[in-house]
Amino acid sequence: MHIDLNGKHAIITGSTAGIGFAIAEGLAKAGANVVITGRTQQRVDEAIAKIKKAAPDAGIEGVAADLGTAEGCKTLTEQQPDTDILVNNVGIFGPEDFFEVDDDTWQQFFDVNVMSAVRLSRHYAKGMKERDWGRIQFISSESGINIPSEMVHYGMTKSALLSISRGLAKVLSGTQVTVNAILPGPTRSEGVLNMLKDMAEEEGVSQETIESRFVQENRPSSIIQRLATPEEVANMSVYVASPQASATTGAALRVEGGIVDTLT
Repeated sequence: MHIDLNGKHAIITGSTAGIGFAIAEGLAKAGANVVITGRTQQRVDEAIAKIKKAAPDAGIEGVAADLGTAEGCKTLTEQQPDTDILVNNVGIFGPEDFFEVDDDTWQQFFDVNVMSAVRLSRHYAKGMKERDWGRIQFISSESGINIPSEMVHYGMTKSALLSISRGLAKVLSGTQVTVNAILPGPTRSEGVLNMLKDMAEEEGVSQETIESRFVQENRPSSIIQRLATPEEVANMSVYVASPQASATTGAALRVEGGIVDTLT
């Protein structure tokens, strides 16, 4: 299968590192014009430079904005008023005792992980519907259906994205705009690796040891028995963004290594 996204415009939120960066790079290699987003101009510029090395012929732009706020989303939509492909990837996470998570933290997670996707999808879906073509993706997580006890506040946001994704697909019924959620499992993203690095240093063990133990202790049902790579998640995203995925919509697509032990 050859995926050709030449002539398509893609916005990937939270794309200066990790899964978002891998998706942006994958879409650029497939020929899409890509917009990188991040909170600082420096991080955006660094990501653009890396992707240009991997995909020299791709058109790449960047927008620095805090998409966890209405103002940040407005900055993005004003600079990039339309798109063919929207990947709602930006998100925050972190383990914390349920009884220690205060109201402000709950609100912050909701604003960044959920409302950024709501605001941007609401804006860009209108143009996609008018043009009768588009791809909207929500990067959820296996934690959205397999709620982790150490991150209930995070799992809640990922469950919300599943609801929004399915509902928006129904709103766009009968059009050539597809809406899907992608559910990664534990992935070797920058944030996860930094968290595991801190754990390894605290316990005086290697990064490899802590990664293996993390999967065994926290996601024992994993079939692949390892962390996924950002590129493995990006491969699913690139396919779902393609013309070949025209009959895939309203779906929750797992890239979680078999952690969720259910058939549906």
